[in-house]
Amino acid sequence: MAKRHIELDGKSILVTGSPGFIGANLVLRLLREMNAGTVVSLDNMNAYYDVSLKEWRLRQIEKAAERSPVRHVFIKGSLGDRTLINSLFAEFRFDVVVNLAAQAGVRYSIDHPDTYIESNVIGFYHILEACRHSYDGGARGVEHLVYASSSSVYGGNKKVPFSIEDKSDNPFSLYAATKKSNELFAHAYSRLYNIPSTGLRFFTVYGPAGRPDMFYYSAAKMLAEGGTIRIFNYGDMKRDFTYIDDIVEGVFRVMQGAPEKSCGPDRLPVPPYAVYNIGGGQPEQLLDFVSTLQEELVRAGVLPPDYDFEGHRELVGMQAGDVPVTFADSTALEADYGFKPGTGIREGLRAFAGWYAGCEFEAEK
Repeated sequence: MAKRHIELDGKSILVTGSPGFIGANLVLRLLREMNAGTVVSLDNMNAYYDVSLKEWRLRQIEKAAERSPVRHVFIKGSLGDRTLINSLFAEFRFDVVVNLAAQAGVRYSIDHPDTYIESNVIGFYHILEACRHSYDGGARGVEHLVYASSSSVYGGNKKVPFSIEDKSDNPFSLYAATKKSNELFAHAYSRLYNIPSTGLRFFTVYGPAGRPDMFYYSAAKMLAEGGTIRIFNYGDMKRDFTYIDDIVEGVFRVMQGAPEKSCGPDRLPVPPYAVYNIGGGQPEQLLDFVSTLQEELVRAGVLPPDYDFEGHRELVGMQAGDVPVTFADSTALEADYGFKPGTGIREGLRAFAGWYAGCEFEAEK
């Protein structure tokens, strides 16, 4: 699909889900790259995982904002608060919206479904409605809505690598179902109201200051404390791990290229809508990933040189909601935006282990 270039300098940008993992790193990138404009961060700072990590990320953003010519505003609030969302759109008249806020986690959705409906479905609906009404009265309105989807939408797809052309109507979890609903809602709003929107299916994002509930982080913490990590499906799993800098680079490029508005042969608008995978494109065996993580934790001094790797592993069965393999076909992203993730797990886990070893956040706990 043809793209319309969007110059970010001087624009008003909303990033929801900051200071979450991806959101915080994206805001930091915008504060470095832009020479003018306003970036508004929105997050409800919920306690799904340790809030002090979000507070740590927010401090990094605030420090960066002091050195940046870009105005940064942090708003503590929920996507479920429609009055708040509408007031922010009215005050800041956003040009670009990046919706990264969501209740994450496959397994958490099994026991806490209400949270996913409120944030991922109702909250996203509020964003779409605000984008729709940003054009009221002939206003220029939102130039591009970018939103986070997930590789989880592929469910039990046995064809690999996963292509955006593959069917994705067989979710294995409520979380996956809510992310697929986001894509369907966005398509409907793009068709009905000509809103340029792009969905991004992220594949197992990892890196420094990531989510503590993610396997690599929780495993590092468990090993550092002398515990034993559980490796699911007896290690017979493959994951397409994607380093955080690659994710941010992809989002940053996509923000600047909105699907072009156009009309079809019937003179009706063609939905300015697109979906892309962002994944490493090289799935790793879970046991290999764990071995690399342990080696890098030793290298960083988190674990002793004589650490007994095998003695701190327990192979267990599959967890509900998990899938045995994820594998991204990111050729569409490369074709349209000239970018393909390329950070290997050795490099990425080395960066994480170094951060974990010297991180003030972990030292404070």
